[in-house]
Amino acid sequence: MLKLHPMKMKPHPDSLQRFLFEKSHVRGELVHLDDAWRAVLERHDYPPALRAVLGELMAAAVLLAATLKLRGSLVLQIQGKGPVTLLVVECDGELNVRATAKWQGELDGFDFAQMVGDGRFVITLDPRDGGQTYQGIVALDGSSVAEVLQNYMLRSEQLETRLWLAADEQGAAGLLLQKMPGEGGNFVAESDDGLDGDMWPRVTMLADTLQPEELLGLPAQELIRRLYREEDVRLFDIQRVAFRCTCSRDKVGRMLRMLGPDEVQSVLAEQGMVEVSCEFCNHQYRFDKVDAEQVFASAVVLDSSATVH
Repeated sequence: MLKLHPMKMKPHPDSLQRFLFEKSHVRGELVHLDDAWRAVLERHDYPPALRAVLGELMAAAVLLAATLKLRGSLVLQIQGKGPVTLLVVECDGELNVRATAKWQGELDGFDFAQMVGDGRFVITLDPRDGGQTYQGIVALDGSSVAEVLQNYMLRSEQLETRLWLAADEQGAAGLLLQKMPGEGGNFVAESDDGLDGDMWPRVTMLADTLQPEELLGLPAQELIRRLYREEDVRLFDIQRVAFRCTCSRDKVGRMLRMLGPDEVQSVLAEQGMVEVSCEFCNHQYRFDKVDAEQVFASAVVLDSSATVH
C-alpha cells in the first residue's frame, strides 16, 4: 500500500517535489514549471519545436541542480551544429532558473537530432564561493534531451538515472529517478535491512507508462500516487522554483572593460550609444559617452587601490 509522508493533495506550481522509496536505494524528483517557463517564453518568440526542447532542458536542469545541493549554479548547454546552435539553461542552488536558445531558419517538422545535428553537450558546475569550477564536455549521445542526460550521467558520473520530460506553451515538467550508491547515500532510508533489489526495474517500468499530459497536468503527489500506489514512498518538503536572471548593469560594465576603451569608443563614434541586450531576459542596457567614461574611470580606481604582496 502506498504511504506518503506527509500528504497534501493540491497543485504546487513552479515547484520541486523530492521523494524516495523506503528500504531501497532509489530516489526521485518531480518538477513543474509554470510562471517560470512562461517568463522565458514571454521574452523570446521561439518556434514550437524549439520551445519543447528548451522546456525539457529547463525542467531537467532544475531536477539535476536539486540533486547536487549547490551553493553556486549548474549550467546545461547543448551546442548544436544544426539549425539550433545553442540551448542554455542555468539553475542555482535556490532553484532560480533562466534559459535561452539560438537558432536559424525554420524548424517545423524537425526532431531533436535534426535540430542540433552533430553537436556536443556541456555541463558546468560553478560554485561561486571560491571553489573550483567543474566542466564536462561530451558528444551529444541520444535522440532526446532525456537520453542525452541519461547517457551523460551513466558514463561520466556512474549514476544510473532516468528522466521523463515534457513541455508545451503553458508549462514544462520532469520526473527524475536515480539509483544511489549502496552505502552512505544521502537519501537512503534510516534502516537498510531488507533492501528491495527489484525496486529500480519496477519503478522505472511504471514510469515508462507515464504520458506527457499526465506529467504536465497532474500535481506531483497525485502523479506519485497513481504510479506507485503499491510502494512505500517518503515525500520531502516542496521546494519553490522561480525564473530569475542574474544580469546587471555592473556585469555589463565589467564586460565593456574587458573589451577595452578603444573598442567601446569605436562603437560610440559609429552609433552614439553602446547597447547590450541580455540573451536570457532581453533587458536592454545602454551606455552613452559619459557612462562609458565612468566605466573605465572606475576600472582605474580599482587598479590604483590594489595591493601588491
